[in-house]
Amino acid sequence: MNPAFADTFYWVALIHRKDTSHEAVLEFSRRFTSHLVTTDEVLTEVLAFCSADQLLRKDAGKAVRRILSARTVRVIPQSRQSFLNDLDLNESRPDKGYSLADCISMQTIRREGLVDVLSKDRHFEQEGFRAIFRSM
Repeated sequence: MNPAFADTFYWVALIHRKDTSHEAVLEFSRRFTSHLVTTDEVLTEVLAFCSADQLLRKDAGKAVRRILSARTVRVIPQSRQSFLNDLDLNESRPDKGYSLADCISMQTIRREGLVDVLSKDRHFEQEGFRAIFRSM
């Protein structure tokens, strides 16, 4: 299997046992044999999403630390230049509902030569990527 980009959806569903996609994502991750790529910004979104619930916040913090040290996950660091490039994409798509985090992910996916995105987000498909969990 080819490497894939792990979006916020994937990490949240993996961490949050009550998430409606938890079982499907867990089963997928058991079968997935390649490595994952994600970004500092995605992990920031994960932590922000989980921050309202005390237990989930604790689980997310532990999970992000494991992700950062995992041999099978490459976390692309944030930089000022990548932020500016991503801002350019965000501004060039005024007809889309892309968040800046989506744009950051899309630019990273392009730079890394990836196609598969572990997400349900149709915005990735609008940019020509394959959102693995869209059919769920």
